[in-house]
Amino acid sequence: MLRLLADGQTFCDGHSRREAMRVGGLALAGLSMAGVAQSRAAVEKTNSTSASFGKAKSVIVFGLIGGPPQHETFDPKPDAPTEIRGEFGVIPTKTPGLQFGELLPQTAQWSEKMAILRAVVTGDSAHSSSGYQMLTGVPHVPLNAESATPKAPNHWPSLGALVRTQLDRAGHLPAAVTLPEHIWNDGNFPWPGQDAGWLGRQRHPWLLHCDPSAADFSVPGLALPEGMPAVRLSERRNLLEQMNGGLDSLARSRQVDGYGTHARKAIDLLTSSSARSAFEISQESDKTRDRYGRSRFAQSVLLARRLVEAGVSLVQVNWTRIKDQPNQGGWDTHAKHNESCKKLLMPIADQCFSALLADLQERGLLDETLVVWFGEFGRTPKFNANGGRDHWGRCFSLALAGGGIKGGVVHGVSDKQAADPVEGIVRAADLHATIFHCLGLSPETQFHDVVGRPLPLTRGHVIAPIVS
Repeated sequence: MLRLLADGQTFCDGHSRREAMRVGGLALAGLSMAGVAQSRAAVEKTNSTSASFGKAKSVIVFGLIGGPPQHETFDPKPDAPTEIRGEFGVIPTKTPGLQFGELLPQTAQWSEKMAILRAVVTGDSAHSSSGYQMLTGVPHVPLNAESATPKAPNHWPSLGALVRTQLDRAGHLPAAVTLPEHIWNDGNFPWPGQDAGWLGRQRHPWLLHCDPSAADFSVPGLALPEGMPAVRLSERRNLLEQMNGGLDSLARSRQVDGYGTHARKAIDLLTSSSARSAFEISQESDKTRDRYGRSRFAQSVLLARRLVEAGVSLVQVNWTRIKDQPNQGGWDTHAKHNESCKKLLMPIADQCFSALLADLQERGLLDETLVVWFGEFGRTPKFNANGGRDHWGRCFSLALAGGGIKGGVVHGVSDKQAADPVEGIVRAADLHATIFHCLGLSPETQFHDVVGRPLPLTRGHVIAPIVS
């Protein structure tokens, strides 16, 4: 169902993340004020010379949570010793001279649409704190804090929350959606940086806990309660508006304003067949669903494509654990790294990433949809005693494709072990700045904190060599 992160923490307004307006079983994150026209107009002149500015209408974050390895993906080191290189070779791509790891044969066919980043750095090798940095563009305090949870001072809004401050608009769907679940460490410790932080729950990306691969997949909250006709819902809406209008003192508060937007967005979804249909993945043909693969993650990627078609500006798809598999079926490959990559992880990622690009291309959407191959860090250059690679935030690889991106390019160089950057360092804030730029938002675009102080969306810089 659609819900907020439920970690029991509270915001600075004193309200718990567990609190949300429920209409027909739907837990909602709220609708913020639309700012797209104002923010884009403010930077239109200064960005008019860049063809990439505003080229993307939507972003899909292809989130390989757990730490995908740079050696087996976009920065293989075929001349390194075996203990660094690993057991896998390389394959040529469509771009002359560019090689990927051999476990990405389908993705290699799309290199001409991709920009590869080989020197991404967080300086942090803990899942939750490095993840916070990648999700918000702001380093966690302190660095290397494992199993960190959302608490002060680490309440900077996530990428999705900031997109909501700028691109939410009147309609049936929010600007940012996360699926198929939140990101958590063992013990269900949710990472910080996944929500709106001190901006308040009304700016949260919508979190959809679901399994689109299930035969009976549905989103229970996107339907009227059994036995409730539409006319009765209309009566409840009128009553709600009368109650809100009568509580003059409370109506002036920020909290009630938030609940009002929750209710309006809930009613929009419940009464809009077009909004509900975006989640009806059963409308896709078996051929299309098989093309992506039938795993939970792959079908979530397909659902993300449906959501951007329906007008969602940013969809983040998080990798989920898989039972009875090494390393819990995730990318945190501390043991049996080669086996996990070859038999499980890379086949799923390679298939659904390439399927997504192909599907978007065929639908005429790739040039206006930015796709980001994303992880919180990479893996160690050397294998450990268990045949695994451990956490590595000093240098790792990511990739971007589609809207606003110059394809067939590599930015950044790592050393001979893919251990440290040599040139072209990219930090999380720079990745965010580039995403905002492609969406038509200058990184300098201002939003306001809870006391009205203006802040830039990010203090990072657009990665100029990779934008078209």
